Amino acid sequence: MSQLYWVALKSIWAKEINRFGRIWVQTLVPPVITMSLYFVIFGNLIGSRIGDMHGFSYMQFIVPGLIMMSVITNSYANVASSFFSAKFQRNIEELLVAPVPTHVVIAGYVGGGVARGICVGMLVTAVSLFFVHLQIHSWWIVALTILLTAILFSLGGLLNAVFATTFDDISLIPTFVLTPLTYLGGVFYSVTLLPPFWQAVSKLNPIVYMISGFRFGFLGITDVPLVFTMSVLLAFIVVFYLLAWYLIERGRGLRS
Repeated sequence: MSQLYWVALKSIWAKEINRFGRIWVQTLVPPVITMSLYFVIFGNLIGSRIGDMHGFSYMQFIVPGLIMMSVITNSYANVASSFFSAKFQRNIEELLVAPVPTHVVIAGYVGGGVARGICVGMLVTAVSLFFVHLQIHSWWIVALTILLTAILFSLGGLLNAVFATTFDDISLIPTFVLTPLTYLGGVFYSVTLLPPFWQAVSKLNPIVYMISGFRFGFLGITDVPLVFTMSVLLAFIVVFYLLAWYLIERGRGLRS
């Protein structure tokens, strides 16, 4: 990559990280507070009545899912809001006419989403230590799963922003698609506890594989084979990236 491309990439990264860092009270604090409430309500109050799950306390079981949920929502939201704001304010046109390849633009925005998602994930993990002792079964599985998931949903947020025509469109996918899939993705329960039919239906939900793989990294237990988790993540990343590249390259919804 030429020096010009590196400068462009680092500039977009810096802009995106400064953007959510400057308003950290709005971008980093709310998800931490929300997850803390989940820890208190589901972990301490309800978890003591549920008992163990696959040999672990209910709190230990749900913590990986809650961390992953915070990463998913924040990496998605960061890119969706930032890219749409640039499009709405016509700032994106400066990138379209600049001698910067589309893949650099995508990498810049996705990098910002990944940074926010991982920052929130680390903060939520730190808060969880006040409620439960975390164990790590495999550091590299934890790191790889959270990185690929953050990349995937950053690309998803980018696609949402490309198709969106109003600010209301930015909230439609998270509200009616992302949130239901996340809650039904095994955050608060094990898919193996469901009847066979609903287990099969649940495996159509890609978030099941992500949360299961992340939980394996922490606890060493999984609802689906780890190879399926990585395959689903990589397949969706490739599809989302190619679609985003095609749409931006064609200027779909970006050029007036």
